[in-house]
Amino acid sequence: MSFVETLKNIGRIEELRGRILFTLMMLIVFRIGCHIPVPGIDSAALQAFFNVNARGLLAHLDMFSGGALANMTIFALGIMPYISSSIIIQLMTAVFPFLERLQKEGDAGRRKITQYTRYGTIVLSIIQGFGIAVGLENMGVDGHSVVMSDMPSWAFRAMTILTLTAGTAFVMWLGEQISERGIGNGISLIIFAGIVTGIPAATLQTWSLLQTGEISLFILLLVAIIIVVVIGAVIYFETASRKIPVQYAKRMQGNRMTGGQQSHLPLKINASGVIPPIFASSILAFPATITGFTQVEWVQAVGNQLTPGRLLYNFIFVALIFFFCFFYTAIQYNPMKISEELKRHGGYIPGIRPGQKTAEYLNAVLSRLTFGGAIYLSLICVLPSILYVYFKVPFSFGGTAVLIVVGVALDTTQQIETFLLNQNYDGFVKKSRKRRRGF
Repeated sequence: MSFVETLKNIGRIEELRGRILFTLMMLIVFRIGCHIPVPGIDSAALQAFFNVNARGLLAHLDMFSGGALANMTIFALGIMPYISSSIIIQLMTAVFPFLERLQKEGDAGRRKITQYTRYGTIVLSIIQGFGIAVGLENMGVDGHSVVMSDMPSWAFRAMTILTLTAGTAFVMWLGEQISERGIGNGISLIIFAGIVTGIPAATLQTWSLLQTGEISLFILLLVAIIIVVVIGAVIYFETASRKIPVQYAKRMQGNRMTGGQQSHLPLKINASGVIPPIFASSILAFPATITGFTQVEWVQAVGNQLTPGRLLYNFIFVALIFFFCFFYTAIQYNPMKISEELKRHGGYIPGIRPGQKTAEYLNAVLSRLTFGGAIYLSLICVLPSILYVYFKVPFSFGGTAVLIVVGVALDTTQQIETFLLNQNYDGFVKKSRKRRRGF
């Protein structure tokens, strides 16, 4: 199906058109909230502070919030507390039998786990909101404090915690509404929107620096080539898969012989998608948000080492990516369960005995694929950030951002195509029924 045909079909199907419009409206609401400031903030002093610290971790975190952190708006925390809470709940599910039983109870159990995730989001938002409020009180440039002097300390802290927590809760609600009533994954689309909105400003800034000679044409062309290579690599690895051949045994059903078909079991090279980099960034963002707004010397030293491109940051980031790749793949794929399903339907992998041997073979294949996928994610996420640090690129070009943008775009496009195929299939079935009735 070509791109033009896809657009025509989207226009014809009312439900899909409504879902896309609803998603766009929710993203517009999110962008409006990114420009509503927190009460009691001196915008000019805050902007001056971010101009001085524009190349630190704060700029990296501000990229995910779509500029909300730099302007200290009601959505400054963004969706990161929700992601951190999801990580904690998923890790606890693998440890506590109670949560594991809930996860296996179907929709009712998943709703309960979602409720716990929301409670965790509120708790983390309060903690981060308090850290930001205290940091803002101690922050200033050239003697100008970021917090307005006529506002009491306790009132400013309470107002900041309440505002940021309410903003995160609203963003979480927006993401859930998009997933339920729109198209695509709501949380990923919100992060996608925050990253994409910074591209025009970064392009204009790069062009102005090129005209003034602060960045050379060679460096600009090198960055452009790397961006193209990274995007191509992301598209290739996100769509690549290992096809395990599956043979089905022949069976007698009545007077007919059925089965004997050949099929395959697709295992993606990067089964976890963009989840590991997002989770890793979220975990690193939690302490970094507090250290970035604190004037204590040793805390600032730790925060500097957690800056993208630094050795400590890259080491922890890669370690977290590897951990979440294997963790998320283990949640998605259960080799023993897959082996039992194949055996129950009369399927087997040629050359591998059904049962335990098949499970061991699938586990070995998944381990190798996951290891390769983790290396791919680590290279994509770390190498471009090194360019940002050492080549003084004037915008936070990171492989994490490219991976999220391309991955979310591919996932959303795939969901639209799946929706179109389902609609075409339903229409074909209805036409067949009408023909049979007419006959």
